[in-house]
Amino acid sequence: MRIRTEVALPATLAMACALLAPAGTATASSAAAPPLPTCRESSLDVTAAASDQPETLRISIANHGRQACAVDRIPTVVFGDLDGPALPVPEGGSAAYRLPAGGSAHAAVRTLDPAASELRVVDRLTVAGDPAHRGRSFDAASLGAPDGVRVWEPVTTWWHRSTAAADAALERHTG
Repeated sequence: MRIRTEVALPATLAMACALLAPAGTATASSAAAPPLPTCRESSLDVTAAASDQPETLRISIANHGRQACAVDRIPTVVFGDLDGPALPVPEGGSAAYRLPAGGSAHAAVRTLDPAASELRVVDRLTVAGDPAHRGRSFDAASLGAPDGVRVWEPVTTWWHRSTAAADAALERHTG
């Protein structure tokens, strides 16, 4: 489910702005750029790899399409057949994240809470740029975990412009 937040101006302020605008001038609401289309899954390359931090993975998404498009700001990361995706840090709802043509975005995923007293082991991880996409699956061995990925209360950062920014965000919110 996507949550959209709108800010409404008080009626008197909106009317005052409309009266002060010269004739033929577009108001902020009528001049808003159209929303970006959701990236087609076929125009995205998704990667996942082990990190130098324990129980942490790095994921990336690249737009090889010819136009900018939008993915969800929260990567969809699902572990094997376990219920539900990794939770976002910071908390927040879905929103569009602009991915320029030829551009990429990065996120960090912590698979296992350091304080966990329980865990599950899965043989694969699936990553998608949008909850409506099927995503790409990665087997545990390709992620540096030949005995399986250890999982308990996994979290993922939002998309960031660099791996360093994603790593810093994960540390800031889970460290």
